[in-house]
Formats: sequence, C-alpha cells, structure tokens
Amino acid sequence: MANDWFETVAIAQKRAKRRLPRSVYGALIAGAEAGVSMNDNLTAFDQIGIRPVTAGQSAKREMATSVMDQPMSMPVMISPTGVQAVHPDGEVAVARASAARGIPMGLSSFASKPMDQVIEGNPQTFFQIYWAGDKDSMLGRIERARAAGAVGLILTLDWSFSHGRDWGSPAIPESIDFKTALQHAPDVATRPLWLRDWLKSGAIPQLGVPNFSPDGSSVPGFFEAYGTWMGTPPPTWDDVAWLREAWGGPFMVKGIGRADEARRAVEAGATAISVSNHGGNNLDSTPAPIRVLPEIVAEVGDEIEVLLDGGIRRGSDVVKALALGARAVMIGRAYLWGLAANGQAGVENVLDILRGGIDSTMLGLGKAGIDELTPDDVVLPAGFSPKPKNP
Repeated sequence: MANDWFETVAIAQKRAKRRLPRSVYGALIAGAEAGVSMNDNLTAFDQIGIRPVTAGQSAKREMATSVMDQPMSMPVMISPTGVQAVHPDGEVAVARASAARGIPMGLSSFASKPMDQVIEGNPQTFFQIYWAGDKDSMLGRIERARAAGAVGLILTLDWSFSHGRDWGSPAIPESIDFKTALQHAPDVATRPLWLRDWLKSGAIPQLGVPNFSPDGSSVPGFFEAYGTWMGTPPPTWDDVAWLREAWGGPFMVKGIGRADEARRAVEAGATAISVSNHGGNNLDSTPAPIRVLPEIVAEVGDEIEVLLDGGIRRGSDVVKALALGARAVMIGRAYLWGLAANGQAGVENVLDILRGGIDSTMLGLGKAGIDELTPDDVVLPAGFSPKPKNP
C-alpha cells in the first residue's frame, strides 16, 4: 500500500515505535549504561562535513562492490542481530529483502529462524558466531553453517558481558508462556496491528535460538545460549586463528576498535574486519566506529577488507565511511525498524533509501564511482579522531 512507504530511516523508526509494543521497541533502542557510545555513533556522522562540487558531475554513479568475494549492488550489508521478533517473518523477511536488493546478509547465531530457511532466502548469507562453549560445539555450529550453504563466517568479539548493557531496555522473559503472555497483555493490547500480524502467522514470538545448537537436534532458549556464551573464557588471538583455519573460507572479525587489534586480526588470517562497538551496546564511552576508522585503515587498509558497523542512518553516512577508507558498511537498527514497520517490504524500503542517499551524495561530490571517494571529500573537525599512523 502507498501509505506503508516511508521516505527516511527516521520515519521508519517512528512507524516502528507506533507499531511495536513498548517493551519490544525499548529493546531496539537500548544502549549500554548512559547510552554515550550509542548516541556518539550517530552524532559523530553529523560532525563530518562534505565538500561538494558545483559543475561537471557524472551523469551516472557506480556503487557496486564486493565483500569477502561476494558481489553486492551497493556498499551496504546486513549486520547480524539476534531474535528478530519485531515481525513474524523475522530473519527470513530480511534475507529475502536483502537478496532482492542484491546485498549480502549476516545471520546471527542467536537468530529466531533456522539457518537453512534464511540461506534459502538469501544465498549470500554469512553466519555469525560467538566464542561460546567448547571447541567441539563451535566446530559443530560452523559445520552446520557450511552444510546449509553459508558463504562466510563472522566472529563477533565486541562484547564484555557488562551488566550495565541495555540502558533503558525492558526485562527480557526467559520464555513466552501463558503467565508471561498475561503479564505483557496490556502492553501488547495497545498495538493491535502487531498482534494481528502474529495471530495471522499462527505463532507467538519465541526466544529460542535454533542456530546455536551444534548439531541442530535442539532449540536452546535465549538465556541458555547466553549463559553458555557468558560462561566461556574469552578467546585468545591464537583461538581466533584456530577458528579461522577450521572454517577455511571467508572470515570476518567483528568488533575491532583499535589499530593494534586490527593488526592482530590480519595476523590471525582474517579476510575482513568490522570496525564496531556493538551498536553502543557493550562498553559505554567507547568512541563511535567512524572516529577510529581512519586510524585502522591507515594500519591495515591495504592488507584486509575494512568495514564499518554503527550509526548508519543515511546514504550520506555510507559515503562518509567510504571516503575515510571503509570498503562497505553494515546496518543493524535501520533495517530492524523497516522490518517492524512493514516486514520484507519495509526492509527493502530502508535499503532503497540508503541507495538513493548514496547516489545523491555521490552526485553532489562529482563522483562516478565509489572507488573515487577519498578523505579529501569530507571535512573532519579538530580532534575528531586519533591521528592515523603512517602505513
């Protein structure tokens, strides 16, 4: 329907807020502690200026690229996020939408939909894994992903198990049973369209994570899986190298925020890194990824694919990240708001908004292709980021 269409990601967020129960929406906007990092992810982009040209612009702009051997129609890919119960179709809708727009998808090991269904929706799916459990269980998960057709592995390391995570987030129930449903009934009753969608699907939101099981024989609960992850000693860089060798294919380390750590990821054999602070949901007061991107690109940009994850809301944000050396960006909350607002079509809507914004920004900069973008196309305020090392 025409009135389901939205013109900005900000409007998608407003639609999501109106459609979702307060507790569900609260989980999407929560950040760690005081939300300093989460807010900086957004405001840092606003501090970056753009240097436009006034004549001689190219009539066409090329934005296709590739990440870890996967072609993509624009430098944007889906970041893995857990339990997408904002819509009954969850990760499957996101997979179909991203496939329809020609971009890869990251699938969380804490997703609510089985990996075979998601990969069927988008064959360009990377499986995301945490360092959780013993090595045999991790091998089991990656072999499941390989058998299902995942094109690469994403190891997420930007996590400290801070109990201050999710500032402002509502309590998450261990399961959706009759008692829990009764407790949340007043909240849900205020959002009849969301409730209608779930009733039409013949299901209720669940907190099982089917992709966490090493052999696929069970569906652990969210907190069972989370407890396993939280109880596992953090990996060393030798462990990262072991996992990368065990996988043997395209391999991203997600959560890099320092040049020396980027160097260690290269030494561990990673194919790509994502400069990320987990959307501001980990340690508060960590800088926005865009602030440390130049430092990291200066250190390893010629040796490994560098992506950025955090704070992308407009196509101009994507262009700013590319100008500072990112190969592509990953998006999280933006597509979840689209999913909440209008399912698969809402995710496609968000991707179209970003594509249009990239195109118009490149036009203003006089660029015929994203490979022409350089740091000279943006203006950084004094003290915006650490001084990059000379490569």
